[in-house]
Amino acid sequence: MEFVDYPDRELMYLSLADKIAGELADFLRREGRASLCVPGGTTPGPVFDTLSGVDLDWPNVAVFLNDERWVPEDDPRSNTRLLREHLLRGRAARARLVPLWLPGAAEPEQALEVLEDGLRPHLPISVLLLGMGTDMHTASLFPGADRLAEALAASAPLLMPMRAEAAGEPRVTLTAPVLQGALKIHVLITGAEKRAALERAQGLTPAEAPIKALLANATVHWAE
Repeated sequence: MEFVDYPDRELMYLSLADKIAGELADFLRREGRASLCVPGGTTPGPVFDTLSGVDLDWPNVAVFLNDERWVPEDDPRSNTRLLREHLLRGRAARARLVPLWLPGAAEPEQALEVLEDGLRPHLPISVLLLGMGTDMHTASLFPGADRLAEALAASAPLLMPMRAEAAGEPRVTLTAPVLQGALKIHVLITGAEKRAALERAQGLTPAEAPIKALLANATVHWAE
């Protein structure tokens, strides 16, 4: 794991956006296409705002989430809604959004096959950005979640439904093997509490601290 400590958040957001843009550009030059997998929530918003204005071959970039709450896209808690508001606008509006939610499906289990079919052509992930909660969850891999052990296993499918007390709504999440297979992995955290949680995670198992499953090849970006 590489740990980058920034003097302030603004510099971190700008530097991380520049790093991700450069990595995507490299994949686009070499392969003609790239995939970018990102978290929901508000923390990465400034990174997305900067990325949205970068001059890239966005039509050949597939963008998808680490995980999604099973709510409609117009719901305030929808990660897809936040993605559209902050990243998929400006120049990046031309990127291809690969959905992790399916209209008409009452539960994530009803949509997994369709969602996996959409996701499969864009793997392995070119550039992965993850967040982490103070409970050391990442994506929707929550400590104590109902199917966490299955999602951490090497034999896990691409996507799994996940339910946990801390999660609120049912979720759909990329599993650990898919996330671990990303070619570039970044973790974005802010504040002393999350830094302490990250340090604690390194002494625990992935079952206790799911972020641990992704740290070996990751660059962690932190600012107070």
